[in-house]
Amino acid sequence: MSDAPTTWLTQESYDRLAAELEELSGPARADIAKKIEIAREEGDLKENGGYHAAKDEQGKIEARIRSLTALLRSAVVGEAPESHGVVEVGTVVTAKIAGDDTRFLLGSREIADDSSDLDVYPATSPLGQAILDLKIGDTTSYAAPSGKEIAVEIVDVQTYTG
Repeated sequence: MSDAPTTWLTQESYDRLAAELEELSGPARADIAKKIEIAREEGDLKENGGYHAAKDEQGKIEARIRSLTALLRSAVVGEAPESHGVVEVGTVVTAKIAGDDTRFLLGSREIADDSSDLDVYPATSPLGQAILDLKIGDTTSYAAPSGKEIAVEIVDVQTYTG
């Protein structure tokens, strides 16, 4: 996976995700295996709702394990970039998008923990690609998935503090 995108994470985010991976790889994996075994012992697997639910849960756990493993392998861990008024991955951006002020973190949704009410937009999104490296006061536009051009003005760029 050498072409996996690099993701910037705070040390706290990295630690939280590493702990989640450890939990999923150990206790959660063992727990779901027990649920599957118990459901399997109930008999006919074709009509065994508990078995199918447990297998679905196992699939979700395994997918999250793969996702976290790839993310943590390619992550760059460190402090948020110090804001110099330039949009970078890991900065909090206030932008006027189609006339409405919107404040968000540019980067991976994994940077912000679940308690954060800050929206997160990936740098790889159409908006992220359009505003990366812009300065306060710069304007641009990007194509929405519908094809409509959406105007954007960078109002403020701040250091992400978690």
